[in-house]
Amino acid sequence: MLPKFAYSRPMSVEEAVVQLTNGSVIHAGGTDLLGCLRDGVFRAEKLVSIQALNELRGVKALNGGLRIGALTTLSEVAEHPLVSGRYAALAQGAGAAASPQLRNQGTIGGNLCQRPRCWYFRGDFHCLRKGGETCYAVNGENEFHCILGGSGCYIVHPSDTAPALIALEAQAHIVGPSGKRTVPLESFFVLPSQDVTRETVLRPGEIVTEIVLPSLRYVRSSYRKVRARGAWDFALSGVALGLRLSSDRFVEWARVVLAGVAPIPWRALDAEKALIGRRLEVTVIAEAAAACVKGAEPLSQNAYKIDMVQGVVEESLLAMA
Repeated sequence: MLPKFAYSRPMSVEEAVVQLTNGSVIHAGGTDLLGCLRDGVFRAEKLVSIQALNELRGVKALNGGLRIGALTTLSEVAEHPLVSGRYAALAQGAGAAASPQLRNQGTIGGNLCQRPRCWYFRGDFHCLRKGGETCYAVNGENEFHCILGGSGCYIVHPSDTAPALIALEAQAHIVGPSGKRTVPLESFFVLPSQDVTRETVLRPGEIVTEIVLPSLRYVRSSYRKVRARGAWDFALSGVALGLRLSSDRFVEWARVVLAGVAPIPWRALDAEKALIGRRLEVTVIAEAAAACVKGAEPLSQNAYKIDMVQGVVEESLLAMA
């Protein structure tokens, strides 16, 4: 049963910002929000629906790049020719999320801002992220939890579009009570060591209005995830790649962003350093894959993710070569 709440449907972004007072929550696609309310993960006194804000929908060319409205559905992103033609990793990430029904309803803004899927956070446990004193995953069932960046809380970020957007150097445009600001997607997510109760840098009353991708000439990209089931499942591990190769296969520019292994989409800087300036061949690829898990600290049941990450990175880089 859903708890009682008030509901408003503003007709402008400015009105939506005004409506987002304490106790209010944004309603976009609702695929994550309604489940959280039903399960008691958090409470909301009022839902502020932005469904009527059509200016937040659609994909448009912009200065050689793309502008994607925050209310654009994952299905639209996955199937749009401008996305699949120029930014393959994003099309693949959006197409790999959830199920067809959820992709038809869920939005790209919501996919970036969804709450963690940790079963302790989603369950009846007063965990660290909900203001408690314990991360129950440390001594509990932790086979799906993180191996990088944990620091007290060991969630993994559930988004498939976020790693791709970071690899493609996207930015989020945000509107709030203090006006407009732009945040690189790489800086949008918050590690537990920074604030264990938050996943993003959004301040009270702020709304993500659009995602902007720059022009990335001659950059190839891809996204691949490994999951327990072939569909409708979250990543056990995954990788978003962005590479610019010379005619003789030397790596001129690289972005390697891991999925399913950290509380935020995890940029593997050591792997990028292992690639840039070198020919994309088997030994270099193996070195980059090993660099992806440098510093990994698996829990009692998820050490398998170390080998899994290296495998998916190697396969993705070999396919790119």
